[in-house]
Amino acid sequence: MSRFRNIFSHFALNAIVLLFLILSLLFGCEKFEPKRIVKVVTDYDGNVYPVVTIGTQTWMVGNLKTTKYNDGTAIPFVTDNTEWFSLTTPGYCWYNNDEAGYKNPYGALYNWHTVNTGKLCPTGWHVPTTYEWTTLTDYLGGESVAGGKLKEADTTHWDSPNTGATNESGFTALPGGSGTGSFKIGSLGHYWSSTENSSIEAWSRRMSYDNGGSYSSRNYKKHGFSVRCVKDE
Repeated sequence: MSRFRNIFSHFALNAIVLLFLILSLLFGCEKFEPKRIVKVVTDYDGNVYPVVTIGTQTWMVGNLKTTKYNDGTAIPFVTDNTEWFSLTTPGYCWYNNDEAGYKNPYGALYNWHTVNTGKLCPTGWHVPTTYEWTTLTDYLGGESVAGGKLKEADTTHWDSPNTGATNESGFTALPGGSGTGSFKIGSLGHYWSSTENSSIEAWSRRMSYDNGGSYSSRNYKKHGFSVRCVKDE
């Protein structure tokens, strides 16, 4: 009798294990079914940007190039330096007024009044706040090293030595210069945040060819800087 009881117990245990495996497969497949991942985003002009997820944030890979807001309205195009310096309203330009030479890959340069409209990025995206920039740099190890992990990892576009650049984040930061002529192509990447500092200044994020940092700084709203968009949460 004891022998039959042991045989029965053995078959019962095997049946339970088999049932567990079947249920695990059924429910496991449902639980881990891959979700659709959006790999590109398109602005109103039709420019296409890859995207990358870094920590909890999803960013555009590429400096913004749009000449229109996300509602289709044209952004004022300003080519005269005197006019640009006196602007208290939105405007954009191309570095050195040379669209053919600098639109790709550096993107357009926007003053902060353009950022402040809230319509510059494609729908579902926005210009990051200074706090969202800090979230990014904190995830990458802090301001003193984050720039290297954000910058494109060679000297194709950055001036030599492009210190610390690995681009291990996939962000591919580029040195787009400035619309005021203060910073030349190749030496600095300056990116607006949407956070105001005062009636004449706003916060931006700066990366340089000669160090591996990514630092927050205050700048006049009339400056023309690059823009990266981050996905709405």
